[in-house]
Amino acid sequence: MTAGPLSRFTVLDLTRVRAGPTAVRYFADWGANVIKIEMPPGAGDADMGGPRHGPDFQNLHRNKRSITLNLKEADGKAVFMKMVEKADVVIENYRADVKFRLGIDYESLKKVNPRIVLGSISGFGQDGPYAERAGFDQIAQGMGGIMWVTGQPGGGPVRAGIAVADVGAGLHCAIGCLTALLEREVSGQGQWVSSSLLQAMISMCDFQAARWTIAKEVPGQAGNNHPTGIPTGVFKTSDGYINIAASGDHIYKRFCESIKAPELLTDERFSTAKARVKYRDVLNEEIDKRMAAFTSAEAVEKLNKAGVPAGPIYKMDEMFADPQVKHLKMAHPVHSPKLGDIELIGQAINMSRTPFEMKTATPEQGEHTEAVLKEFGFDAATVADFRKRKVI
Repeated sequence: MTAGPLSRFTVLDLTRVRAGPTAVRYFADWGANVIKIEMPPGAGDADMGGPRHGPDFQNLHRNKRSITLNLKEADGKAVFMKMVEKADVVIENYRADVKFRLGIDYESLKKVNPRIVLGSISGFGQDGPYAERAGFDQIAQGMGGIMWVTGQPGGGPVRAGIAVADVGAGLHCAIGCLTALLEREVSGQGQWVSSSLLQAMISMCDFQAARWTIAKEVPGQAGNNHPTGIPTGVFKTSDGYINIAASGDHIYKRFCESIKAPELLTDERFSTAKARVKYRDVLNEEIDKRMAAFTSAEAVEKLNKAGVPAGPIYKMDEMFADPQVKHLKMAHPVHSPKLGDIELIGQAINMSRTPFEMKTATPEQGEHTEAVLKEFGFDAATVADFRKRKVI
């Protein structure tokens, strides 16, 4: 194992559930010294990220060390502040007011270490009318616009099948913290970085959101059809379904030629992009009729060979069996002392010289308390006293 590109940074991880741990995972996977700070057993405020040895928790907290520390106790807070003196980044996703009540807000941390970067994730922002509301992925999906552009037309709002607001907020926070560390190399000063589930969701709506801000269009539900590129959507084959993206005159022409359907080119209902928008549903029915002559595998092979984007629609087990997914090593092995050899989800970023490493599985609660506190100058007697008084 080699030192990762972020190995010079120490990150104190106060995060829980998903959005915060997602942000910290980027630091952990590229070698930062990540110390996950958890409440001692029985002290309340559990992680709330599901069973510790379940898939979700294990996938979120790999490559970290864990200590227990009660920040509600004066000595616990004092220990934390001593750690802040040497740390580079603190990341938290409490409700917006909690850090102030605990006395670990940015101004408090800055007094101890002016170079510290504080990354904060909330549901709706650090201030404003909804700042004190608890954040939850599905609530942010509903308020962030995605649920009214997802699902079949007229079918009512539909949530995305993944925690897109949580993951998006974590990604945005990680990018912000890394940017702050780069800026610190010039200014010598840390800063407060914040993101929220609502901001992330709106940002990730991207072109759909811009349709309103620029053209004052209110996008609706388009089901499996692309909202603007036609024909692009899900089509039925003889043994299942595939995705086809044949929008644009040149690709549409290649598509019609590849399936030997010149009539779909000459029919005036489909001969222009504007006409294909008007007669989208009719065109989709005609494509379905012709796709019935092929298996999914045959159609995907034929269309891609003709330069027409097409792909299968996988269940999770099928996805991980795909040769390209295997090549990308998106299922990454790691050994867990509790679970044995397991596979976690790999990073979606490739780096030629300093790739991420899956060094360690998720630690047990407080597994590294003694070792970490020793690194920060606490002797064995002090640590034993802390444990006796349930500070750790």
